[in-house]
Amino acid sequence: MQPTGGKTQPRAPRVLLYSHDTFGLGHLRRSRTIAGALTAANDQLSALILTGSPVAGRFTFPERVDHIRLPGVTKMTDGSYVSEALGLDIDETTALRAGLIRTAVEKFEPDLVIVDKEPTGFRGELLETLEWLQANTHTKIVLGLRDVLDESAALAEEWDRKEAVAAMARFYSEIWVYGLRSIYNPLHGVDYPPSVDDRMHWTGYLRRDSAGQEPRDEEPYILITPGGGGDGEMLVDQVLKAYETDPTLTPRAHIIYGPFLAGQTRIDFESRVAALSGRVVTLGFESRMESLMAGAMGVIAMGGYNTFCEILSFDKPAIIVPRKKPRLEQYIRASRAEELKLVRMLDPDRDGTSAEVMIEAIRNLPSQPPPSTGQFPDLLTGLDFIVDRVETLLKPEQIKATA
Repeated sequence: MQPTGGKTQPRAPRVLLYSHDTFGLGHLRRSRTIAGALTAANDQLSALILTGSPVAGRFTFPERVDHIRLPGVTKMTDGSYVSEALGLDIDETTALRAGLIRTAVEKFEPDLVIVDKEPTGFRGELLETLEWLQANTHTKIVLGLRDVLDESAALAEEWDRKEAVAAMARFYSEIWVYGLRSIYNPLHGVDYPPSVDDRMHWTGYLRRDSAGQEPRDEEPYILITPGGGGDGEMLVDQVLKAYETDPTLTPRAHIIYGPFLAGQTRIDFESRVAALSGRVVTLGFESRMESLMAGAMGVIAMGGYNTFCEILSFDKPAIIVPRKKPRLEQYIRASRAEELKLVRMLDPDRDGTSAEVMIEAIRNLPSQPPPSTGQFPDLLTGLDFIVDRVETLLKPEQIKATA
């Protein structure tokens, strides 16, 4: 902005959000929610999301929020990664992503960078940019962590291997935990210095709403969502078996497969759904999940972070069927939420996977107590905290002025 009357005018604030997203939707959906809250609260602020999600283009983004899609990577069954489409080896792909991140940051000139979950980024791709920011700018750098990362021993080993604690201590002025300390500490088991603990802020969970989204179905239904769907085959199969086994089972089920449940598995599911004569309906992908969540009588889900926030936000009776591989994140979250009487958990090892178990759960779901009757009725303070905190961090005198 050009100076007026001899004084330099501060430009509008800019926030960049990094979401590595090698698979799934969680990081992108969380970054999109935060960016939307920030731009809604400040009609001058703009936000740019860097994401590796292969389905980023299928989402709509809030006003003054845009995204850059980083070259995708795919995780193989042996745990290694390959380029999703470019035919590059993983080192070349990582170097390309790192260069794009650095260029985006230099050109966008953010006043605040919010990094989701990975202090060093995918395979360390953020380190070069973090070093440049620290040496050349006054940009605030924040690390955002979901409420649960993994069980303590596995997380400690992973973070030690990635040198994540050193990066967190060196580069990040604040760490925001999108949950409550009284429920769970995502860094439990990780050996980090007191200086990091002093920078941690517990925001509360991130509220979702369905404002501007039309109701999707007037007929009563329960919502079945395995998140992105890449590991949701078992949940969908168990629900279908319940409806196949009991022809009288109600209410009707809406199954959202997620974009990563595809191929022959999806084709086989659709054949089974067709035989249920409308008692089960399906969608492959829904970018406006909030509208379906708001209209449901109850929810059956695998229990990722974003789905859990939606269950709390719309106060829906919920059954969580958590995965236990490759991380215990969902199981830890569901176990703790069940202890606090926020949801009911179906643990395959404890409760079994029979059709009868799911039939009973579905029949009882509409009359199950909602989360608001649990021990923590006021959990959804996260977005309000973040908006207030960003306003403090980006006060006019702290925003870099341009001549």
